[in-house]
This record gives sequence, structure tokens and C-alpha cells, in this order.
Amino acid sequence: MIPQSFIHDLLGRSDIIDVIDRVIPLKKAGANYIACCPFHSEKTPSFTVSPAKQFYHCFGCGAHGNVISFLMEYNGRAFVEAVGDLAAQAGMEVPAEQADSYSERRVLESGFLSPGMTDEENSPEAFSQRLYETIIVATRFYREQLKTSNEAIAYLKKRGLTGEIAARFAIGYAPAGWQNLSAAFPDYQSEATKKLLVQAGLMVKGDNGKDYDRFRNRIMFPILNQKARIIGFGGRILEQGEPKYLNTPETSLFEKGRELYNLFSAGKAIREAGRIVVVEGYMDVIALSQHGVNYVVAALGTAITDYHVQKLLRQTDNVIFCFDGDKAGKKAAWRALENSLLQLVDGKVIRFLFLPEGEDPDSYIHKSGKEAFEALIRSALPLSEFLFQTLLKGNDLKTSEGRAKLVRDAKPLIEKIAAPTLALMLIKRLAELTGASQNELEILLQIKRGSESSARVRPSVLRQQPVTPYYWLILILLYSPAYIQKLDRNLFVKFEEDNEEINALRALIAFLDVHFKNVGDLPAFSIATYFCDSPHRALLEKMESEMLGWKETIDLEAEFFGAQMKLREVQRKQRMTELHSKPLNMLTVEERKELQRLAVS
Repeated sequence: MIPQSFIHDLLGRSDIIDVIDRVIPLKKAGANYIACCPFHSEKTPSFTVSPAKQFYHCFGCGAHGNVISFLMEYNGRAFVEAVGDLAAQAGMEVPAEQADSYSERRVLESGFLSPGMTDEENSPEAFSQRLYETIIVATRFYREQLKTSNEAIAYLKKRGLTGEIAARFAIGYAPAGWQNLSAAFPDYQSEATKKLLVQAGLMVKGDNGKDYDRFRNRIMFPILNQKARIIGFGGRILEQGEPKYLNTPETSLFEKGRELYNLFSAGKAIREAGRIVVVEGYMDVIALSQHGVNYVVAALGTAITDYHVQKLLRQTDNVIFCFDGDKAGKKAAWRALENSLLQLVDGKVIRFLFLPEGEDPDSYIHKSGKEAFEALIRSALPLSEFLFQTLLKGNDLKTSEGRAKLVRDAKPLIEKIAAPTLALMLIKRLAELTGASQNELEILLQIKRGSESSARVRPSVLRQQPVTPYYWLILILLYSPAYIQKLDRNLFVKFEEDNEEINALRALIAFLDVHFKNVGDLPAFSIATYFCDSPHRALLEKMESEMLGWKETIDLEAEFFGAQMKLREVQRKQRMTELHSKPLNMLTVEERKELQRLAVS
């Protein structure tokens, strides 16, 4: 266990500019430094590093973090390893803390623990942390069970897996039985622990009120998010039975439509290879990795979503979807194609690889090897070819009706495409196939293109909404946390409104109050990175990135007190409206005096 005080000191002694510049040449640009982003392919630099606040932000793919998260994502390292690397560079020795029970641990090897987490029962951050810790304990339990299960070991050997690869992917085993997990949790009988196990998706509450293990007699595959934290599991049944694969259900940590198996671990290999292969199953990923194809990920038992595609295209310009060549594989590929169209931009390439009948990536690479599999990758169909191959099936282009049907079927697909050059190429190809002129097709295909599609694809061109005082106060506190000492706390006594900005401001104030009681304790580096597991993370990172364009001439003092004055005025008007909504004869004496006071203030 690594004390948070050490993490704080380490960040204070490390310079993110020096660390990043060793692997990516940075160029001075005003008060900041820029480079082409190491996490996605680009020609114009959009990766910006702030020496003042010690964080990076990519305006292209949204990557955001501090020096520790950079080492994790760039080198594919776990949190503890990244801290060790940074400490070695700073000439510091990593200490360790002991914990008496699992509920007191802060399991840092699975990711970046936010110092903003409190011990309050109602804190979302604290509850998320306890979920993470619960999942880590379960992971260790499953791994220990694998060591003693001859049946599970025999199954993995039969599938061609080595002990080394099983350890690399932290594979475990959930034994048969209904309440085996209870052995891993000394306080299992407490309602709080049972609630955590149910909320983490590890246990199920039965109709009879009793809890039982969700995963039984299954090989267990831990699923990591992009912060290297385990958020759920996939379980493959050992014997015959359904479902063959069982995933963790949707939880506050795990949304299968937004996660990809092995994406974190494959990050470095993806950048080196310049491509990513997407397969259908856990065993496919592991078998390919064992044979040296490490730039591979898998969807988690669900169809490819537009969010998956967006995430993949942030990693590389070349995505290859690999499916079985049967009917189900073709159907899954078509779904992936449809969800790729809105995410595509010119310069990005999506291709489709269909394996020979009866083969999947696992069986094929064991039989034919790495070189043969990579030869298949190079011959994968471009998206445009797969699109027209599919649309042409059963279509007679010798007839006017057949050509009209092709145009009708192609139209909604081409209208979705956000990449203008690719859309033009597809229209040209459609013209060749149907004999219609390009101009005629453009008239047909652009009925909605200029309105609905454009508005849907590029909402960022709309006028920005006015900035609220809450938003502005968050910005200033992120930029200069010392202003927490000057904050008028009376403004937040009746903090009853409930929206994203107000909740984020509330969390930020609580964070600064709890962890930085003295001005000397306030950090000189990114605060948003402390909220990596918070529901406010995206908003805080977005706001922090806005500070990269701030000039030193900005009058923070005036802006800060101006925002508080505006907030007072907002609250004054709200209170007056509330009092005016009551009949005059229903107002108390105190409320009448308050109304008079508010009217003249």
C-alpha cells in the first residue's frame, strides 16, 4: 500500500514536462508545451502540457491526466509500477502501509486512488472505492482457487494456455457452489458487505432473500478500465451449460457498451503496430497475445457500439474488426459497420476480416501461427467494400428496380458518414454501379445531409451557453485552490439546487476542505486528476482544459468575487420568487421583513 502523502510529495517533486519530453519531444507554445498526441494518430499537434498545473490534455482525443497517469497509459503500466518508475526518477523510495482488513485497504495496484474520497457513507467516491476494493479481493480469491483446481488448470492447458499467459491476464476460477466468496470476506455476514458484493455484481439476491455467488464453476477473466482498475469479470463455464459466457451485470463501475477487454494492456502494442484488432471473445484475445499479436481487444459479450468505435479510433487510425465467417459473424460485422459511420473521419481506416468457416482467432492462430494470421489482417476488406458487397447480395443490377433498391439501401448509410471525402467516394462508387450521374445521386442523398446529419455530427459549432457562477467558481478553484480560503461559505448554507455543476462544486469544496486545510498544503498541480473515479471527472477535466488558454493577465481576484456577487444575486432573486409565490396573508412576520430587506438589497 502506498501512502497518499507520498503520492502528494512525489507529484510535487516531479516535473511533467521533463518526464514527457524524454519520450515525446515537446515544443514551447506560449505558457504551455505542445506535441502530436501519443494516444492517437494526428498530424497537427493537439496534445498540450501545462507546466504550471502539471497536467496534459489532448483536444483531439480527450486524453487528460497527470504525470502518473501518463506513465500508466503510455507505457501500459499499472499504478504501482508507474509510481515506482516516477519515484526512481525523482530519487525517492516508495514506502508501504499495512492494512488490518480488506475494508480498510486502498488497493492502489488497480489504479489511481483519489485523495478526494471520504469515509462518508453517502459519498459516491467513497462507495466506488469500496466497490473497487471488493472486486480486488474477489480477484485474488479467484486466482487462488485456480491454483488448487485441477479441473480448471486442465481446461486451460487443453485450450493451449501457458501458466505465464494466465498470470499476465490474472485469470482465475470461481468454484462450483453457492457461497464460496464468503470465505474471502471475514465480515461476510454484515449487511454492508453483502450490499457491496451485490452492487459489484459478484453476488445475486435470490427470491428467498438469500444471497448466492453469481459466478460458479467458471474460468474468470478480470476486466480492466483504461485506468488499469478492475471493474468486472467475464466467466466461461467449464462444463456444458448456458450461458457459456457470463459477464458482470451493469454496475456503477461497469457498462459493457463502453468497455473493451484488454484495451489498457494493449495500449503500447497498439501504438507500436499502428493498428488494433477487435475480436469477439476473451479466449481469442488471450490466444492471440500468447502468439505475439498483442494489439487486440474484444467487446464484452455485446455488439460493437458507437462508443466502442469512438474509443478505438482514439487509439489508432487503423481498426480491423475480426469476426467468424458464419451468418452470425456477418451480422455482427454489419452492426459494427453501421455504428462506425458516424464516428469516421477522413484519414481513419476501418476494415473487416472474416475467418475461414469453422475457425475463430483462437483456433486459427494455434493451427496456423502469427504470420498467417497477420497475413489475413493485411487482406481484410475495407469498410467501403464490405458495405457494397453486403448491399449487392440478392440485388439484380440489370434491372431498374434493382438499381433503385441499391440507391434506397445505400442512402441512409451514406447520410450517416461524417467523413466528407469518404462519403464522396461512396457516392462515386454508387454512381458506377447504378449508372446514375454523381450529381443526380448527390441531390437524392443530400436531402437530409445539410440539416439533421450536420447538426447531429457537429454540435460543437452551436453557440456556447452562458457560464454560470457555479461554473466560474469551479474554474477559479481549479486554477488557484488558495481561493478556497476566501470563499463565502454562507452562499452554500442553503445549497439545495441539484445539477451537475453544483454537485461538482460541492465535491470540489469538500475535497479542498478535507485534504488541504492549510494554504501551504494546497497543490500546485492538477486537481481534476484526483477525481478519476468520480462522476464529476469528465466535467472537471473539460473545465481544467479551458485553463490552458488563460493568460497571466487575468484578474482572478475580481473574477472570483464577481462570481460570488452574481451567485448572491441569483439566490436573492430565487428567494424573492419563493416568497412572492405565497399569499401575502400567509407570510410570517419574519418572512415579510426578509422580503422587504431583499427588495432593497
